[in-house]
Amino acid sequence: MKKSICLPHLPVLLAALLLTACAAPPMGPTVQVLPSPSKSFQAFQQDQQGCMQYAQSMISGQADVANQRAVGGTAVGAVLGGVLGAAIGNGRGASIGAATGAIAGTSAGVPATSYAQGSIQYQYNNAFVQCMYTRGHQVPGATRPYGQ
Repeated sequence: MKKSICLPHLPVLLAALLLTACAAPPMGPTVQVLPSPSKSFQAFQQDQQGCMQYAQSMISGQADVANQRAVGGTAVGAVLGGVLGAAIGNGRGASIGAATGAIAGTSAGVPATSYAQGSIQYQYNNAFVQCMYTRGHQVPGATRPYGQ
C-alpha cells in the first residue's frame, strides 16, 4: 500500500517552509565614514553612492545562495521526517513526520541564515569602507600613514 502525506497536514508543512528565514542584500553600510575636509559634501555624497554600488557588486548573489541553502535544508528535513514517519507508522505518521522534519529543518536553517546575513553585511561594509578610504574620506579608527 502506497503511503502519502495527508492533505490536512499539508498546510503545516507549507507554513514551515515559508517560515524559513531569508537573507537579504544589505540596504546600505552600517559603518560610519566622514567627509574629507578637502572635499565638498556633494563630492562626499557622489563618492558614497559610487562606493555603495561597488560594495553591492562585491556581495552580489550571496543572499540568494544563503536562501537556497536554507530552503534546501527545510526540504531535506521534511523528506527525512516523512520517510521516518512512514517507516514508524502509517500515512498519518508520514505527514506528521514530514511536518516535524520541516519544522526541525527550518529551525536548524534560521541560525545559518542569520550568520550568512551577518557575513554578507560585514563583507559589504568592508568593501564600502575600503572604497571610501581610498577616495580620501575619513574612517573613524583608521589612520593614514605619515605624509598622506
